[in-house]
Amino acid sequence: MKLGLVQFNPVVGAISANARRVLEWTARASDAGADLIVFPELALCGYPPRDLLLQEGFAEQIRDVSQELAASIGGQTLMLGAPWRPAPGAGLPPDEWDARARLTNSVLVMRQGRIIARYDKRLLPTYDVFDEDRYFRAGKSPLVIEVAGVRVGVSVCEDLWRGDDAGAIDRYRDEPDPVADLLEAGAQLIINPSASPFVLGKGPRQRDLLTRHARAGRVAIASVNQVGGNDDLVFDGHAAVYAPGPAGPVLVAAGPGFEESLVLADIHAPRAGHAEPRAVADPLLEAAAESLLWRALVLGVRDYIRKTGFTSCLLGLSGGIDSALTAAVAVAALGPASVLGVALPSRFSSQGSLDDAHALARALGMRLETLPIEPLHAQAERSLAPVFGGLGLDAAPGVTEENIQSRLRGLLLMALSNKSGALLLTTGNKSELAVGYCTLYGDMNGGLAVLADVPKVMVYRLSRWVNEQHRACGFAQAPIPLSTITKAPSAELRPNQTDQDSLPPYDVLDEIIDRYVERRQSATVIVEQSGFDPALVARVITLIDRSEYKRRQMPTGLKVTSSTFGPGRRWPIAQGYAHGRAEPPSGPR
Repeated sequence: MKLGLVQFNPVVGAISANARRVLEWTARASDAGADLIVFPELALCGYPPRDLLLQEGFAEQIRDVSQELAASIGGQTLMLGAPWRPAPGAGLPPDEWDARARLTNSVLVMRQGRIIARYDKRLLPTYDVFDEDRYFRAGKSPLVIEVAGVRVGVSVCEDLWRGDDAGAIDRYRDEPDPVADLLEAGAQLIINPSASPFVLGKGPRQRDLLTRHARAGRVAIASVNQVGGNDDLVFDGHAAVYAPGPAGPVLVAAGPGFEESLVLADIHAPRAGHAEPRAVADPLLEAAAESLLWRALVLGVRDYIRKTGFTSCLLGLSGGIDSALTAAVAVAALGPASVLGVALPSRFSSQGSLDDAHALARALGMRLETLPIEPLHAQAERSLAPVFGGLGLDAAPGVTEENIQSRLRGLLLMALSNKSGALLLTTGNKSELAVGYCTLYGDMNGGLAVLADVPKVMVYRLSRWVNEQHRACGFAQAPIPLSTITKAPSAELRPNQTDQDSLPPYDVLDEIIDRYVERRQSATVIVEQSGFDPALVARVITLIDRSEYKRRQMPTGLKVTSSTFGPGRRWPIAQGYAHGRAEPPSGPR
């Protein structure tokens, strides 16, 4: 049996357009001789559809389009992920449909012009960015069908992972094992369509899970993942097929990362004397972490802009490392003609930073405009001075005056965005967002936060990698000036300012953030395991907790780590949990 796995990039909610592209990929797979063609989880509507699933008429359109699709399928077998509304205890679709029933996250099996079977996902993740209990009811039964002499069992994403790759395995300890049920039903090949978001470091864990299932059940395993960016999530593809061999599971087919692709594999029913499967290289495990991160960010930016209807973007270029890396990502995603850089110098901007911004723009081939904020800054100070004085407020320059500069820059960038129709990208990194080293309605303005989940240390690491691998990244020369990488980071909002005037060294800060946010460690454990000064740890935790109100107002940020600031981290703003605090919470800054 020839298996065809389609790494598919749907547009969420574009049901008819997605269906047309399903037919195109199905024809391509059929021309390649595929007997079984498999698309990712919820491919027909895109993942995650979120509250579109609750919208009147949405499920009915899925039903109608699915039936139209099925009518065009011939002798090959098509497995397509789609939400479905079955009648409780009903038989096969489309004959049974209950408009009042709760949806299922299903795989529709199509052959010879009709839907011949349906599998409903049994384990529904509701943690991190997942909220499937909100929308779906869980399936109860396994599904095994025969395709070209091979008994094929169907699972969907979490049915195979059982939360293991996300540290949530306890959630399903009392639930029946969908894989065990498939093996008991005689499956020789287990198909796993998924929509599993990209996270740095997750790839090896997922491959290990696949091989463990294949080894334990002595079956072939095939996983096909969605590809593309949908809002804050990026999906990396990287389909994989493992076949049983004498010495254990063998990777016999693997898809590329971050691009649509048809992955073909020959699957044989186990029999004595069958030839040893031939192993192939795995693009996922062979790629450097920097390469995976780079491609995830580029795809996330490209798809966010494309799928929201924009055609271009702009960003402020300060001469610093964050804006430089963001600009490089944007140019790689859209091309230099579609990216506008804006330098917004103040009286505190150094000539070196301005030179770095111009050098970066030249290297990337993008346009750079210069828009000084000094006249506006001076006028703002003159306007505010008598009011500050009349209220008896301290007239000495401080954080207020620094934030005015940032907010003036945000004002001008948004004006350019409104007038040109280009999407404004914000350039702040995860370390700054964690501790609130950013300004609401200033440098946080924009529609997409490209580096919002990339810690500062990784920003430097990725920037160096981009320069070293500039041709692989699509650049004729190393784009980021060396002085941008080597100089001390600074917001340049006052004379001789550096980030470390206010923050600990970034390697220390990032480790505390990782332990507190990603691993959810307490202050006590962080101090014990890291050896950091207890007062420093408490101060950083205080800053993290106090800054939640800012992060709640930030633009959509691309998720690339296991715990990002956004929908997956539901931290209260008004809260008094004091463990690890250096001081009581205070008001906004």
